[in-house]
Amino acid sequence: MAVCARLCGVGPARGCRRRGAAREQRRGGDGDSEPDTDTEPEEASGVAAAAEDDEETERIEGSRPSAGPAEAGRAPLSLLELPPELLVQIFGSLPGTDLPSLARVCTTFRRILRTDTIWRRRCREEYGVCENLRKLEITGVSCRDVYAKLLHRYRHILGLWQPDIGPYGGLLNVVVDGLFIIGWMYLPPHDPHVDDPMRFKPLFRIHLMERKCATVECMYGHKGPHNGHIQIVKKDEFSTKCNQTDHHRMSGGRQEEFRTWLREEWGRTLEDIFHEHMQELILMKFIYTSQYDNCLTYRRIYLPPSSPDDLIKPGLFKGTYGSHGLEIVMLSFHGRKAKGTKITGDPNIPAGQQTVEIDLAHPLRLPDIENLRDFSELSRIVLEVQEQVRREEQEEEQRQEGEDRSQQAASQPAAQPQGGGEGAEGEETAAGAEGAAQDKAPASQPFVLPMGVISRNEDYPRTCRVCFYGTGLIAGHGFTSPERTPGVFVLFDDDRFGFIWLELKSFSLYSRIKVSFQNAEAPSREAFDEMLRNIQSLAT
Repeated sequence: MAVCARLCGVGPARGCRRRGAAREQRRGGDGDSEPDTDTEPEEASGVAAAAEDDEETERIEGSRPSAGPAEAGRAPLSLLELPPELLVQIFGSLPGTDLPSLARVCTTFRRILRTDTIWRRRCREEYGVCENLRKLEITGVSCRDVYAKLLHRYRHILGLWQPDIGPYGGLLNVVVDGLFIIGWMYLPPHDPHVDDPMRFKPLFRIHLMERKCATVECMYGHKGPHNGHIQIVKKDEFSTKCNQTDHHRMSGGRQEEFRTWLREEWGRTLEDIFHEHMQELILMKFIYTSQYDNCLTYRRIYLPPSSPDDLIKPGLFKGTYGSHGLEIVMLSFHGRKAKGTKITGDPNIPAGQQTVEIDLAHPLRLPDIENLRDFSELSRIVLEVQEQVRREEQEEEQRQEGEDRSQQAASQPAAQPQGGGEGAEGEETAAGAEGAAQDKAPASQPFVLPMGVISRNEDYPRTCRVCFYGTGLIAGHGFTSPERTPGVFVLFDDDRFGFIWLELKSFSLYSRIKVSFQNAEAPSREAFDEMLRNIQSLAT
């Protein structure tokens, strides 16, 4: 702002004012670019101050005093001497958050910043609004209103969020959709069709009904939009509240609401579900989630960062979890480990918990097809690797304890690099062994589930790329007695993988969620790791 002030000749320095006064005298009249001394109160967002000026947009004309004959051929010395249409182009290329400060420089800048072309460009470039914003003139809403009172005001809620619905969690994507901000709840496809696309439904929307303020509407229920409220608690947390919960109720009472919910959630009726345990789980979920139909809190989640060394591209997957149906899992890579974190969960393993962990340093060589059908043979191979991993962990702990003792007792500094060199050499050897094991693995190999292993989806791939030793988290109802048990991670292709739970004799198939989520990238690796820790601590 200080630079702009000096350029236009109205800066705080006495020389600036003196030169500005002399220039006005030479031009033979008073210009309309005197310093702006208005002191309007600024809104919290920093943008709405520019949106509260005049009620109508003015055309830019006559804002430049005519130059004298001696000045006609010289280059402009100030931004004020540039043509107004050029200033519109310059100001339109600046971030919208900088424009209110620019408007306080002088009255000329303020008048130019009332041009809707500038704000139309900011809406398009910063928020992707591609609608014909000229249609807003009919409703009396300007592009500046859309930017300041809708897009910029609610920018902090754009992106991916996990609702706090006890163990069930969820996936909410808040996006700019035309001249609306809409919160879409993403739901897995109906069980067990894991390869089907995701389903989604709107939970709320925000739009400008008039120039005064944006309107929040709840979209829950079957009676259309109704009054709602959004409160931004802090940077990575916000809450929604419905002010008309009677719109959520149905004329047939709770029984009709349950049957409608069952058709939407599971794609079937209760009579179609013969498994008694599954009926209990479904009824329990309906009772629990219906308590949150009037007020919900959301916490931000990020998509996992990727690296060229990753086994496959990390991201969100939908997977089968027995009687619990399909759930959403986030696959991320952490050095020699890969982790699957639940975004949606169930009463046994709630959302936020790490459902599977893959040890990328221990690939598995599966037996031939005939022997692979024998569950005991696969179990023998996995348990041998489990014992090997346990020995390596014990040796690593002993080596670390020995290094700590030697460092404490060492009196000569020369002895310290020697131990560190051995550790680095050990890491290189392990990394080399991992790479050699993967190089020896064939490009693809036949795959079939062993006899006795239960799968919700029998249409799984019959070839796989590679398998790794891993562990899966199991627990009783209410997340009681949780423990990690051995299993097999099976990579089928870039978009599908599976996990064999040895103790449960169960198989889960996962398929990638192919949706381009905006505003969901983590600002840093540290921010993503912190997010994982936070959602896991909340689940615990």
